[in-house]
Amino acid sequence: MENKEFLEELSNYTGISGGEKKISKVIKDILSNFTDEIKTDTLGNLITLKKGEGSSADKPKIMLAAHMDEIGLMVKDIDDDGFIKFTTVGGIDQRTLIGQEVSVYGKEVVSGIIGAKPPHVQNKKERNRAIKVKDMHIDVGRGEKEVKDLISVGDLVVTEREFSELDGNRVTGKALDDRAGVTVMLECLKELQRLYHEADLYSVATVQEEVGVRGATTSTYNIVPDIGIVIDVGHGKMPGTSDEDTAELGDGSVIVLGPQVHPKLHEKLKETAEEYDIPYQINAETTPRGTDAFAVQVARSGIPTALISIPLRYMHTSVETLDLTDIKQAGRLLANFVSQIDSEFVEGLRCF
Repeated sequence: MENKEFLEELSNYTGISGGEKKISKVIKDILSNFTDEIKTDTLGNLITLKKGEGSSADKPKIMLAAHMDEIGLMVKDIDDDGFIKFTTVGGIDQRTLIGQEVSVYGKEVVSGIIGAKPPHVQNKKERNRAIKVKDMHIDVGRGEKEVKDLISVGDLVVTEREFSELDGNRVTGKALDDRAGVTVMLECLKELQRLYHEADLYSVATVQEEVGVRGATTSTYNIVPDIGIVIDVGHGKMPGTSDEDTAELGDGSVIVLGPQVHPKLHEKLKETAEEYDIPYQINAETTPRGTDAFAVQVARSGIPTALISIPLRYMHTSVETLDLTDIKQAGRLLANFVSQIDSEFVEGLRCF
């Protein structure tokens, strides 16, 4: 499967944090073609293993991690007129919610829209501020009894948005954060079909990143890798953003530098990119929080960790936008990095 088709399928599927079962099956069906072992753990992480060709006694273990969950909504209440009150699952930009089409996953999938009091009937104070989630509602066009027969408190709600292509290699859709990272793992595994690698490679599609990096915490504790590399998205350049906080779409993935990144891994990734003429960018991130890298780094007694990010515009909206070229180049970078890792390199990570 080509990267674009895989990413499109992932984007169009629903997998809100805590409800990743369906998206996990899609990923499993594809990654199983490129790995030797695949399993789902108790929390729901999808863990694959591609065995290396080194001796069993001292083969390094490398873990790639990209989260498969997405932000979404959850039903909080149903009023006497059948309007649904909701809360957020993960960090949603509430300014983008008004007027969105949604699907409510109750006893059956129910279509609806997000509405709020229009400006015509707002008072002056209300017109001068953003509408909050508590003042919004989902309208499914049905009365109270019918709504309550189909929908219950706790049901998940997802914004309806079809993946689509823009000019060039740009695409847009929901949940590209971080289905793009999962697609990078697929590209890496495809590249490794033609490369020798000594290390065992674990590729993990983690759950519940958007609500506290929970899946990465448990899967890293289980695998205990010698090296952990997290693939996520970072902010792409757009009007109104600063150069130091963003990266150009199409200029390669970002090799992040910061306290959550082991300096020798950072240097090795840069050396690999330069050796194989793979474009890359550098961004400094001073806080380890916000991605699975935080969880991987502090697992057990500590794991040498690196972070690769794909430039993405309009993060945490239903129109996230990226360049497919960056996904392909990130996959090439990781595959060639994995092919160069041996026990001697891993031993050197313990010496600063």
